[in-house]
Amino acid sequence: MSVLEVTVPSPGESVSEVEIASWLKKDGDLVRKDEEICEIDSDKATLAISAGASGRLQILVEAGRRVAVGEVIARIDTSVNEETDNQTGSTYVDGLKTSSIPVGNEKSEPAQIPQPTEAKSSSTEAGSYSSVASPAASKLMAEHGLSSAQVMGTGRQGRITKQDVLAYLAKGFKEQAASSIPTSPFSGQRLEERKKLSTLRRKISERLVSVKNHTAMLTTFNEVDMTAILEIRKKYGESFKEKFGVSLGFMGFFTRAVTEALALFPAVNSSIDGEEQVFYHYCDIGIAVSTPKGLMVPVIRNAETLTIAEIERQIKELAAKAREGRISVDEMTGGTFTITNGGVFGSLMSTPILNPPQSGILGMHKVQERPVAIQGRVEIRPMMYLAFSYDHRVIDGRESVGFLVKVKEMIENPIKLLFGGREPEEVLLGL
Repeated sequence: MSVLEVTVPSPGESVSEVEIASWLKKDGDLVRKDEEICEIDSDKATLAISAGASGRLQILVEAGRRVAVGEVIARIDTSVNEETDNQTGSTYVDGLKTSSIPVGNEKSEPAQIPQPTEAKSSSTEAGSYSSVASPAASKLMAEHGLSSAQVMGTGRQGRITKQDVLAYLAKGFKEQAASSIPTSPFSGQRLEERKKLSTLRRKISERLVSVKNHTAMLTTFNEVDMTAILEIRKKYGESFKEKFGVSLGFMGFFTRAVTEALALFPAVNSSIDGEEQVFYHYCDIGIAVSTPKGLMVPVIRNAETLTIAEIERQIKELAAKAREGRISVDEMTGGTFTITNGGVFGSLMSTPILNPPQSGILGMHKVQERPVAIQGRVEIRPMMYLAFSYDHRVIDGRESVGFLVKVKEMIENPIKLLFGGREPEEVLLGL
């Protein structure tokens, strides 16, 4: 019997212990090589462990246990690929039963091995599927009591994605709404439920409390007229997407505006290290993303050198990785400044909290039409409130207000993004 040990990989240099978040396969299941079998939680990210070979899985550590990096958590009996069931004569190839031939009956006709395309076609007609699900999709299916046999995967090789599960649920909700009136989720019984906080959620809690206790955090507010940005999106949105393959959103403009403002106010792009203040001569911008596991902040490296299209493309890729649990620790560490957008959830105003050891974070909010005074007249304009939280230990009031005003000016007059946040006339005249 040949056995392959499944060990805990290192999520990062500073991580020595992780928690088994969930097993995507059951003890005794047949698994294929490179198939995801387990999710682990560290204090920075959730990662998936894949099978190193095909065979029968033996789970050694149950979900919820904390284990050290390098510890053996399962074994895979790889000899199952060549085993034959003595009772049914079933042969396993790559961890899947492919034929059923009665033993001892030499006159019996050999059974035909079904082709994968035929099996998929017949199961699809019957409304039953057997695709492999991504970690995010598996979690969502578990929450709603679904199995992979109920959801058809549209990913590569039939893989079930989170979007597939959401589409299935949306279809069910529409059918329910058409047939009956929705009922309250509360039963009237005084029931309680307790769930253990994930490692990531516990780490987030610790960091948030640490920020409040160890920084002098203040927030300054302003509002920005989004008319110019909306006109650009309306005029060039379709051609931008056709050329670059991504939508023209707000984040590209705000990220560029932030990098230009950081160059003018270097204290905002710094942090405290003991008794020293560290100034960064590059802009690694963290973009806060809400995921099923909690808030994550993927980092765009050297954002000051990127075009708006490159920024939008990286945001899209990193956000997808974070939501699907595929993001690495390296992609979430080392940021110098953070941008968070509560407006996608409808927030009109909020106070963003610092992402240590960074000294500043910009909060974007919902765009809402409001009456404003424009040259003595009242006009309806699409306005957004901005909030800039900063560490008062290294950033003074003048710098904090100046930084936010500069971001506001560049959003209201995007041409300044081409001239380092300055007026084109000033650059032309050398002022």
